[in-house]
Amino acid sequence: MELKQEITTTFEQLNETISLFTQEEINRIPFEGSWTAGQVIRHIIKATSGFTKVCDSNTKKLDQPADAKIATLKEIFLNLNKKYESPDFIYPESKEYDKINLLATLQKIKNEMLGIATNYDLTLTCMDFEIPGIGNLTIYELLSFGVFHTQRHTYQLKNICTSLKNNPEA
Repeated sequence: MELKQEITTTFEQLNETISLFTQEEINRIPFEGSWTAGQVIRHIIKATSGFTKVCDSNTKKLDQPADAKIATLKEIFLNLNKKYESPDFIYPESKEYDKINLLATLQKIKNEMLGIATNYDLTLTCMDFEIPGIGNLTIYELLSFGVFHTQRHTYQLKNICTSLKNNPEA
């Protein structure tokens, strides 16, 4: 699938999933050890915010394919059998979240990612941003990371929603 279409589809699926939650359910812990839906959404926002700043800073044309790390990123983020600890800088705050504000912020991020996919040289490597264990990403890989990470957590949100609907007293 073409990158811009994948961004659009991923954020549409995320929005559809969030629409299944009431405002009250956004802030309910579904089961022990879980984040609330609001915290998962905030984590997505923190992980995908500021891509324009990254793409506008130190980029370089390297001698490697623009999609060299796509398979690795897919394996990490779309393998739903593996659990990871969130790095501190994208760990969500424990607080009450407003569903409307979260959705508005996600819309801005989607638009930002689509703007980058349309207007930037996706083969440039972002030298001031790297994922531990993977390294620096091209702009194409950075946007793909945002897509895969969002898809992973959309799946998590669906599980949280099912848990809350099956256990309204949670």
